[in-house]
Amino acid sequence: MEQIAAAEPTDAVKYCVARAEESGLESASVDLITVAQALHWFNVEVFFAEASRVLKRGGVLAFWIYHNCRVDPECDEIIDALFAKIDAFWPTERDIVENDYPDIAMPFTEIPADEFLMTTEWTAENALNYMRTWSATRRYLAENGNDPCEEFVDELRSRWGNGTRTVSWPLILRVGRK
Repeated sequence: MEQIAAAEPTDAVKYCVARAEESGLESASVDLITVAQALHWFNVEVFFAEASRVLKRGGVLAFWIYHNCRVDPECDEIIDALFAKIDAFWPTERDIVENDYPDIAMPFTEIPADEFLMTTEWTAENALNYMRTWSATRRYLAENGNDPCEEFVDELRSRWGNGTRTVSWPLILRVGRK
């Protein structure tokens, strides 16, 4: 069995604010880059060049997205109706999220990734508050002057019932090794 030497302790953790395309990190200094629900906001070609520059040999790039939350068929019907109402208010960059990043070519050797879910326990109020944070909901409100969730509140509360329910989001993960 091959032994791997432990890394020497260093002050290696640094915090900074930078654009993904211009990180300011040293070349070949990073083991892992993750991008959660944000790749569609980047200049992807420039970001991938930066990721290639800063990743160590054998380093990993992982990016993922999630889709609409799911509860059960009855609640999902209401969530989907709200989504349909605000659909025209999503930024165009988000289109590739809905299609699972179809035109994004992984710049490294792709590693198969299992499908999995992100889950939480929420009340109907938690779910409504979450849906009110969606950028399309905020844009709808700004343009129309009213909350697009309001017409769905009573029906969602009725179908949800009292207490918490399990809410899940299907995650689509793409992973590559340099």
